[in-house]
Parts: sequence; structure tokens; C-alpha cells
Amino acid sequence: SDLALRLIDRGATLICDDRVCFNDDNGQLVASAVQGIAGKLEIRGVGIFAFLHLHSAPVRLCVELGYEGERHPSPWPVREIDGYRVPLLQIDPFTASAPIKVEYAVKSVVDAALWPVPIAGLPHQGKT
Repeated sequence: SDLALRLIDRGATLICDDRVCFNDDNGQLVASAVQGIAGKLEIRGVGIFAFLHLHSAPVRLCVELGYEGERHPSPWPVREIDGYRVPLLQIDPFTASAPIKVEYAVKSVVDAALWPVPIAGLPHQGKT
């Protein structure tokens, strides 16, 4: 939630906090808001607030929070999500540079056209 709030402050748009639903939309992995928490974000110590939000958006990057990944990963690491290989960024979400790293990672995967790739032979089912 803290990193999401800092990204929103930098111009990002929220889908929802804590959980999204993944679906295949004509060969593209899409993240959608979970009913009841769409557009809501908990600001710890302050409360839960409603933000302008998107109902859904194509997935371009998976951000794994907790620790920094490799310094110069090659090839780009991936995470499997609902039968897709998704470019992965591993970061410590509480560093001051975390939102900027996310922005540059998204730009890098978009510029390199590293879209989530379907894994052959796996069924695509909506997951939360």
C-alpha cells in the first residue's frame, strides 16, 4: 500500500489494493479490480480511502516486494501468473527510489516489448 500510494503521487492509477483478479483477454493477461475493494487503498494509520481507479489494465510487469533482486539481471527474470511468463522486478518497497525503479522497469519492459508470454499448453483461467 505504501509503494502504491507513492506511485499514485507520481501519477500512477490504482486498480485496487492487496488483490487483483487475473484473466486472459484475447491472448493478453489483464488485471481487474476485485469487487468491494476497487479503487480503495489503505493508508496505514490514517484509514481507507477511495481513489480514481481503473477497472482493469493489461499486465506488463510483476513487482515482488521484500528484497532487491539481481543488480543486472540478464535475461529479465519472470514470474508465472495464470499461465503467462511476466517480467519480474524484485525490490525493497520502502527505499526512497522504489517508485522510480518501478517506473523505469515498466518503461524498460515496454520499450523492449517483453510482454507477458503465454506458456504453451497451460490453460488460462481467471485467478485472484
